[in-house]
Amino acid sequence: MNTSFRSISVFVFAAFTILSCSRKKDKFISRNYHAITAEFNALYNGYNALEQGRNNLNENYFDNYWDILPIERMEVTDEIMLPGQSKNEDFTIAEEKAVKAIQKHSMTIGGKERNPQIDEAYLLLGKARYFDQRFIPALEAFNHILYKYPASDKINQAKIWREKANIRLENNEQAIKNLKRLLYQETLKGQDLADAASILAQAYLNTKATDSAITQLEIASKATKSDEERGRYRFIQGQLYNELGYKDSANIAFDKVIELNRKTPRIYMISAHLEKIKNFDYDKGNKLEVSELLAELEENRENRPFLDKIYHQVGAYHLKNQSDSLAVSYFNKSLRTRSKDKILNAKNYEILGDINFDESLYRDAGLYYDSTMTSLELNSKPYRIIKRKRDNLEDVIYYEDLAQVNDSILNLVNLPETKRVAFFEAFIEKLKQKAEEEQKAQERQEAIDRNKGIVTVNNKFGGPPSSQIGLPGQEALFYFYNPTTVAYGKNEFVKIWGDRPLEDNWRWSNKSSTGGTSSISTADVLAIATEEELYDPQFYISKIPTDEKVIDSISKERNYAYYQLGLIYKEKFKELNLAKDKFQDLLKSNPEERLILPSKYNLYKIYEALGENDEASIAKNDIIKNYSNSRYAIILSNPELVSQYDKDSPESLYEALYEKFENQEFTTVISKSEEYINFFDGEPIVPKFELLKATAAGRLYGYDAYQKAINYLAITYANTEEGQQAQNIELNVLPKLVNNEFVEENGEVSRHYKVIFRFDKPKKEDITEFKEVLDEVLKNVKYYELTSSVDVYNENTIFVVVHGLKNAQVAKTFNQLLNKEDKRKIKKPYFAIASENYQIIQIHKNLDAYLSVDNN
Repeated sequence: MNTSFRSISVFVFAAFTILSCSRKKDKFISRNYHAITAEFNALYNGYNALEQGRNNLNENYFDNYWDILPIERMEVTDEIMLPGQSKNEDFTIAEEKAVKAIQKHSMTIGGKERNPQIDEAYLLLGKARYFDQRFIPALEAFNHILYKYPASDKINQAKIWREKANIRLENNEQAIKNLKRLLYQETLKGQDLADAASILAQAYLNTKATDSAITQLEIASKATKSDEERGRYRFIQGQLYNELGYKDSANIAFDKVIELNRKTPRIYMISAHLEKIKNFDYDKGNKLEVSELLAELEENRENRPFLDKIYHQVGAYHLKNQSDSLAVSYFNKSLRTRSKDKILNAKNYEILGDINFDESLYRDAGLYYDSTMTSLELNSKPYRIIKRKRDNLEDVIYYEDLAQVNDSILNLVNLPETKRVAFFEAFIEKLKQKAEEEQKAQERQEAIDRNKGIVTVNNKFGGPPSSQIGLPGQEALFYFYNPTTVAYGKNEFVKIWGDRPLEDNWRWSNKSSTGGTSSISTADVLAIATEEELYDPQFYISKIPTDEKVIDSISKERNYAYYQLGLIYKEKFKELNLAKDKFQDLLKSNPEERLILPSKYNLYKIYEALGENDEASIAKNDIIKNYSNSRYAIILSNPELVSQYDKDSPESLYEALYEKFENQEFTTVISKSEEYINFFDGEPIVPKFELLKATAAGRLYGYDAYQKAINYLAITYANTEEGQQAQNIELNVLPKLVNNEFVEENGEVSRHYKVIFRFDKPKKEDITEFKEVLDEVLKNVKYYELTSSVDVYNENTIFVVVHGLKNAQVAKTFNQLLNKEDKRKIKKPYFAIASENYQIIQIHKNLDAYLSVDNN
């Protein structure tokens, strides 16, 4: 009986408690039950998830110390999320917990919220959405607190977070206005003051009000309870002072960061030291003190994660002190740390490229610039600057490589058999040594893989690992189903073959070159060799060319490369000594006749510029004596006539010929271009004449002649600006011009028509006279604004063209637009044609085909 009574009592008490905890009743028990349950259940778990998500954000965020740091460590991406998706599951959990707290524990009775924890739930909801980068929904949550809970103890936090969301939405002016009002109306203290001041500083930074941002950061630094935040705010202050040019104030701010030492993340302290060193006065400062500080930073074991930045700064310090070799060593050290800072890597590569450029090592400089671009964002301004530098080196790198390869081939051609064998035996010894090193490295990797549970089956040296993930004895996966073997195969392919396009004969690295010879690289030879051939000297000896025509072609190609290098070093880089060496090497190499005279003249000019008067005199006399009829000899024999001969310079002749091209004197342009190409053979102006000639040929003879001339230019002068332009025309322009089918002439297809008066073998004065009369007549035509032009069709035919007609029927009955008197003046027959078809007949020279169709 007693037991039954107790059971009934417990049941009645539980029922009474549950009924008393209804969200519809404003009772003491109900309010406290839902407040405690919300706080210590949903909100507790929600804030834990929020904190976990924030920690993940901080761990994955990479600060760019080359720019002003943002106040808050959060990367905003442009990635668009679908409904129900989230950038971070932790924030989704936090949002769900906030919603759960609101749905299950909200007590809105009589239009008033009775649960004091619901405003906290809305604050959590807004923060979760904010960190998940859904700023508009976050703004709604914060505004809900401001409108529904004006007496909440979280009201100031809600206002601060609302302005953080506004700033993320780029409403900076609104945020500044609201935050200034908050700071004026409320007496904020502690972390609330720090948060308000810091976010106001961010708004000022976004609006370029640097001075105001510094002031607010000072307030935030003093008010914050977090040493991590204090270190960041002080560091940003220093950056801003540097931006304004106040180095002393910046150093004071950096000193305050350094004083925090281990209280703040070490990256701030290291970066503060490095920024102070950047501000060092090399003229008046104590260099010994800076050297000792850099050495201390480098040797401190705690600084190992930051050695990439430290090495870079040490390199910059030595570079500033003209210790280039030490600087190069440290920049390379910085690169070997495999830093994740792409901007740092780009700066290291760029500085090394500039050093090599200044030392006239243009090929090496080009390689460093290539590496720089891989660390920069594509098509960004820094990328375009480096690409411009790299493009300027394109020709010198190409011709240096060409000269080096062909020199090596010619040296092997001239070696006696015994020395050839010795040369390749030494080469094979290096191959064996490298193979042994790779074998050992692979064995070490296999041992590591076995320890990790990756078992290799039947793996031979040089082949891909037949690996499987799991227990020994499992059936091996098909090669392409196993990501490990696929990745290995890709890496091996790139190591052996390099980056090859998907095309026929992909194994040949160099299918064609300027001189028309074909050659294969060392990598190609190694790749096609069998295991037996790989270590046989005779295999490599068999690849040495023996055909005299091939050897002669390689020699000519090498000599042309020498000539181009001489011009590039002389004209483009003003490296006269390098240019002199190349021209001298060319003249010793039995060059073609066309290259001898320009090379000697360029050598004369170089000797003169270098003050080597004896050599200049010898070169001058040689040209005058042996090439007395040349333009160079005339100029050297009569220096006082140089100004007179300026009008006969290649550039002046080109400009004069281009004027003739614009006047449609295409026959003259073609014949004169051929003359100048022969006369200036070997000089940089030749590709310009070739391109002008090709364009004139296209205008005079049509598509086929143009295609042939452009193809010749693209192949023969592949590495000149004009050659590259020709390649672009071949690729992008010619395919658009190939169509020669006429369009149907009606209003739906064409809205522009021309009237053509055809003249066969006319005199120039006849054309001029007819056009003058036609222009007078066109002025009298009503309702139409008509103009005329003279267009060359071919060598024998010229068109006088009337433009401005927009109707086919009107064009065909053009004479009906004229009054009786004007009709008497214009009696010559004409035909009408759509603008699209006129373009086709001018491109393909198929006028007869057009006239055979009944269009008029």
